[in-house]
Amino acid sequence: MASSNQFVTFNNGEKYPILGFGTWKSKPGEVEEAVKIAIDTGYRHFDCAMFYGNEKEIGDAINQKIDEGVVVREDLFITSKLWNIFHQPDIVETVLKKTLSDLQIEYLDLYLIHWPMAFKEGGLNDDFIPKDDNGATIEGNGSYIDTWKAMEELVENGLTKSIGVSNFNKNQILQILDVATVKPVNNQVECHPYLTQKKLKEFCDEHDIILTAYSPLGSPDNPWKKPEDPTILEDPKIMEIAEKYNKTSAQILIKYQIQRGIMVIPKSVTKSRIESNFEVWDFELEQEDIDQIDTFDCNGRFVHMKGNMHFKDYPFNDEY
Repeated sequence: MASSNQFVTFNNGEKYPILGFGTWKSKPGEVEEAVKIAIDTGYRHFDCAMFYGNEKEIGDAINQKIDEGVVVREDLFITSKLWNIFHQPDIVETVLKKTLSDLQIEYLDLYLIHWPMAFKEGGLNDDFIPKDDNGATIEGNGSYIDTWKAMEELVENGLTKSIGVSNFNKNQILQILDVATVKPVNNQVECHPYLTQKKLKEFCDEHDIILTAYSPLGSPDNPWKKPEDPTILEDPKIMEIAEKYNKTSAQILIKYQIQRGIMVIPKSVTKSRIESNFEVWDFELEQEDIDQIDTFDCNGRFVHMKGNMHFKDYPFNDEY
């Protein structure tokens, strides 16, 4: 089944659809149907993670659509991520194989280190966010440098075609590049008009690393969203641009990233929104509108992971 999309090319020559389907916060019982609708709509890039707790349902949906003949495995581009308690090199392959088992596939197209920080080392049956008696997250001793070497072995063993990182800043990426024999192809970060990641994108462009924008719509269902947080989808300036093109605010936000050359992974479990979020191929934003959206940047984050996981001071990519 043919699908409309544009593709980026990674530094290893692999191509990837620029518009994907996010699955973070998609609840069990909802995500399977959402992924089936997404495949029927034309999505072929699916962003997953063991931490999200829904890879088994995603695998069920994918396999149903393969069985129906809607797609074959080679049509799909599936990303997953290595969680923070699994940074020790000797467990990386075991964890990936658990993801492959849940997704019911033989290889990933892209595997990312989910966060640069390590939590207390654990196994597949341990809590993903280990806490001490005071409720603070217990940090681990793992180094993402050592983890990266284990990630490279996954490529050599044919378990994933490409590897990359998520939530890494400039200095953390440079440390990876200093030791890498397999370069990261991708860095997935929060990115939207209030957090455009301009400097980080320029740095990644220099090193031929593609950015992926998560929470591109401002993460309206973010569990850590504060009542006072603004809603990008309801920003009057965004709504004005949307009206100009006769599009939804979400379509404008998605197209904004596509025209910047950034992969973008909006999430929804609502059929109409899943479909409309994919209908972005019949218009182009004028440069003046892109320039205006650029001015909205205020280093504004919606994913307040640092405060909500009780991290100690850590060099997040607040600047880049």
